[in-house]
Amino acid sequence: MSETASATTASGKTPVDFWFDPLCPWAWMTSRWVLEVEKLRDIEVRWHIMSLAVLNEDKLDQLPEEYREMMTTKAWGPVRVVTAAWQKHGQDVLGPLYTALGTRFHNRGEGPTREAMIAALEEVGLPTELVEYADQDGFEFEAELRASHKEGIDKVGQEVGTPVIALPGPDGEQIAFFGPVVTPAPKGEQAAKLWDGTIAVASIPGFYEIKRTRTQGPVFED
Repeated sequence: MSETASATTASGKTPVDFWFDPLCPWAWMTSRWVLEVEKLRDIEVRWHIMSLAVLNEDKLDQLPEEYREMMTTKAWGPVRVVTAAWQKHGQDVLGPLYTALGTRFHNRGEGPTREAMIAALEEVGLPTELVEYADQDGFEFEAELRASHKEGIDKVGQEVGTPVIALPGPDGEQIAFFGPVVTPAPKGEQAAKLWDGTIAVASIPGFYEIKRTRTQGPVFED
């Protein structure tokens, strides 16, 4: 049984596997929500990498110009840095590094700059030289990045984005879903209520989607 298919963690809690791209503001919202849920429900979040650049690389000509430019110029750097940190320093660095990056990228409005990545690496005690992987030709850990991305997508299916969340279902098999997409990240009882509802609908065989038009952009809160 793979790590992401285990029914409980070493602490006895239910594992919740979360795939993220550090560039995505909506994944950031969801990640802050699931960390709030971790305080309120008997779960343990395990972080994994997926990539918007990989997700969109075969359909660039179908994307709006601004988004296409983002996928080709900005999306690769942060996820490469996070992947290199994971490969060189272990999976336990993913959560803290994601928080340090996301706080700068999103809450502080710094964006995915080299300076923001260096500051995030420093904050979590990782070598700042890892930032050099952002622009590395022939990225050293390309295979590992793509394998992690594929694992998440294989669980949830195509035509979705980031984040992907997976956890053991009633029969022990993992339930995986995209989202939920929410802003701002719910706190307290609202966070727990959204979690319980999300798990309930995701556990129904044949359930696929609830959706409404977004009328508000991401609201970043400390």
